[in-house]
Amino acid sequence: MIDTHCHLDTSRFDPDRPDVLTRAWTAGLEGIVIPAVGPDTWEPLLELPRRDARIQVGLGIHPQLLPELPAEQDAEHLERLDSLLAGGGAVAVGECGLDGPSTSGAPLERQVRVLRGHMALARKHGLPVLMHCHRLHPAMIEFLKEEPFPEAGLLMHSYSGGVELARFYVQKGCHFSFAGPVTWAEARKPLDALRAIPADRLMAETDSPDQAPTPYRGQRSEPGYLPRIIEGMAHVRGEPVEVLAQRTTANARRFFREAFPPSSR
Repeated sequence: MIDTHCHLDTSRFDPDRPDVLTRAWTAGLEGIVIPAVGPDTWEPLLELPRRDARIQVGLGIHPQLLPELPAEQDAEHLERLDSLLAGGGAVAVGECGLDGPSTSGAPLERQVRVLRGHMALARKHGLPVLMHCHRLHPAMIEFLKEEPFPEAGLLMHSYSGGVELARFYVQKGCHFSFAGPVTWAEARKPLDALRAIPADRLMAETDSPDQAPTPYRGQRSEPGYLPRIIEGMAHVRGEPVEVLAQRTTANARRFFREAFPPSSR
C-alpha cells in the first residue's frame, strides 16, 4: 500500500514522527508521498528520500498558503521551484490547485496564475501534478479545458466531488485518490464517484494529519490508517480488500514512475 498524500512534515507529528512511521510500515505501507505546502519546506523535504526511499516528495505551493505569501514574490517562488525540480529528487509538482475559502486572501485570478505556473513546470520536468480543488470545481473545469494537460498525469487528491464532475476529470485523463471521508457515515457524492472511476485511475491516501477515517474521525490521522481507507473503498466498490490494495499500489507505482522500491514483504 502507498499513501499518496500525507503531510508528515507538519508540526503535529513533531512529538512522535518516528513512531508514526514505524506504525505505518507495520501496517503494511510500502511508500508515502509528502506534498509540500510552501517554499519554506522545499529543501527540507528533499532530504527525506535521501534517507529513506520509501518516502517521496512533491514540491509546490498550496493555494491555502497564498494569502500568507506576497503576490509580488509569486514569480520568484516559481523560478526557485523550477531550479529545485531540475535538480531532481521530487516525484511530483504540488500540492497546488484552487481553493474557494482562500479567495478572500488570494483572488481566483492569482490562484489560477500560480497554478498555471505549476502546470508549466510539470510539463517541463515530466512530472505529475498533485491537485487540490476545494469548492472551486467550476473554475477548475474551465482551467483544465484551456490548460495543456501534463503528459505525466494529474492526481485529484482527496476527491470529494460528485460523479458528473468525476466523468469530466476522467475524460481529461485525471487520476483520483480518496481519503478518510469514504468511511464516514454521511458520505454520498464521493462514494458515487468512487464507483464510477476506472480501476486503473484509483489511488488511496490519508491526507494526514487531517480527515481521519472511522473509527478515528476527529483525531489526528496518520499513514498507518491507510488500510482502513482501502477497506472503505473496497466496500463501496464491492471488491475484495486485497484486490483493491494491490491495484491502488500498482497504480501509485506507475503514476510516480516506479519511484518506490519493490516490497520485500
